[in-house]
Amino acid sequence: MTDFAAIAAALEHQAIELPSWAFGNSGTRFKVFGSAGTPRSVEEKIADAATVHRFTGLAPTVALHIPWDRVDDYAALARYAEDHGIRLGTINSNTFQDDDYKLGSLSHVDPKVRQKAIDHHFECIDIMGETGSRDLKIWLADGTNYPGQGDLRGRQDRLAESLATIYERVGEDQRLVLEYKFFEPAFYHTDVPDWGTSYAQVAALGDRAVVCLDTGHHAPGTNIEFIVMQLLRLGKLGSFDFNSRFYADDDLIVGAADPFQLFRIIVEVVRGGGYGPDSDVAFMLDQCHNIEHKIPGQIRSVLNVQEMTARALLVDRDALAAAEETGDVLAGHQVFMDAFYTDVRADLAAWREERGLPADPMRAYAESGYQAEIETARVGGSQMSWT
Repeated sequence: MTDFAAIAAALEHQAIELPSWAFGNSGTRFKVFGSAGTPRSVEEKIADAATVHRFTGLAPTVALHIPWDRVDDYAALARYAEDHGIRLGTINSNTFQDDDYKLGSLSHVDPKVRQKAIDHHFECIDIMGETGSRDLKIWLADGTNYPGQGDLRGRQDRLAESLATIYERVGEDQRLVLEYKFFEPAFYHTDVPDWGTSYAQVAALGDRAVVCLDTGHHAPGTNIEFIVMQLLRLGKLGSFDFNSRFYADDDLIVGAADPFQLFRIIVEVVRGGGYGPDSDVAFMLDQCHNIEHKIPGQIRSVLNVQEMTARALLVDRDALAAAEETGDVLAGHQVFMDAFYTDVRADLAAWREERGLPADPMRAYAESGYQAEIETARVGGSQMSWT
């Protein structure tokens, strides 16, 4: 078993991007719940994201979602974030809340609707130029509910053409990141339902087009770590959207449903070169808090990712390789389980204190008074939401 001291330096490279929408009101398909202290502006979202980073040291960037986070001056917004000790990160497009997109956006049969969706992505790329963002992330609700509703191949062809048009506008130091989701809101078929479709589309675009893997966007029983391995092997894993799911796209706190799965995923990330200073793979959260407070919910998630990263780094690679080469099934499994069951919480607490961070960020936040402060201050106005 590797000693924690041997992997402590590797933890310095951990950076987990937060989603701005996680700080606004969110809910289910049936209800969006409001809560005291919810941000009423993008600036208040950024202040909350900065608070997560201040208590954890793990979240130096926050992603924006357009048009939810649209402002008049993005350069000023970037400076505002920097003044709070963080940076603006990924720009996420939105082509799923406009009436024109009821039957699709980038794959719509009507060229006028497709152009409207393309123009929206051009706007996002322009915003990236002002914020200094690297990644344009695209998730599409495009799909059909019934057989015969649309030409499956025709939709793929139109999607490929639309993505190529957007990709031409992406800068040399920027990336197009295509997410996938196997169902919802479309139920018969989704135009980008799996990693293979996303890979096929981005591979046709070029080196600056990659895949985003959302850990909640898979059918039950899917071996997600295999997908991680394959995308790393192909050089096309661009980013993660970390969350937990029990049944569908639950967007729960990372590691809440299956901590061992999160561990296995990060083991493959580390083994495949997707973690560390030489990796371009971005770690991000994509979760929406329905009932719990938003800031501590984000703190809990980034701490869970950090803990499982530490455990993954503790895997005895030499012992694992020896077991694999000799076909010692039980020995190989034991190497995995020894690392997974290692309790690193005290080591991580000491690691944080050495860096001027609270040993227990959850407790430190609860005792800070920040939650009561924002609940008192943020009275009046319109709370931000993804509806």
